[in-house]
Amino acid sequence: MPTLYSNEASGNSYKARLLASFLNIPLDIIQLDLQNGEQRGDKFLAINPQSEVPTLVDGDLILGLRRNPADITEEALITNWLAFAASWVQYGVFTARAIVSLGETFNGLGTTSTEQTLREAKIRGEKSLQILDQHLGSVEWLVLGRPTIAYIAVFPYVALAPMGDISLEPFGNVTRWIGRIRELPRFIPIDGLDDPLYLRTDRIT
Repeated sequence: MPTLYSNEASGNSYKARLLASFLNIPLDIIQLDLQNGEQRGDKFLAINPQSEVPTLVDGDLILGLRRNPADITEEALITNWLAFAASWVQYGVFTARAIVSLGETFNGLGTTSTEQTLREAKIRGEKSLQILDQHLGSVEWLVLGRPTIAYIAVFPYVALAPMGDISLEPFGNVTRWIGRIRELPRFIPIDGLDDPLYLRTDRIT
């Protein structure tokens, strides 16, 4: 059985678990304690010198990025959304969530303080949701008319945008797309989907 080195709070780890669940692939999941630096221990560094999760190991094979597309046009269309996830989503809704709900501090996006970074992340996050909402106004899935790895890349942090105080309510096409994904067979959730305040100390109970 393949082994997935993961972390419960990691959206990228969740993407791997979600994809495996959709494909009905059983995994031996090992959760690493990232806050205590377990990913930088000698045992894991021997597996992945980049000390990153998720890492998938199957026998002697450590899963990496492969490029052997059957259709370059399809690959290009999917890659476009992978790039969207790595840029617009990463520096928008992902960063806002990390600051607001996970207590991370950032000096990025051309700013000099966490407060400025959060403001810029919210602006970028709302813009990315506008782009996504407009695209989903004419299609049910991001690309190729069916579920692909593109939605695995984009979905998690977009769905968790409320954890960064970015509302999804103005983006009806996005919320309906999230609903379609959640209705897929073998969908597995991530904490925060239904309770975006679950980590917040300022939540109202």
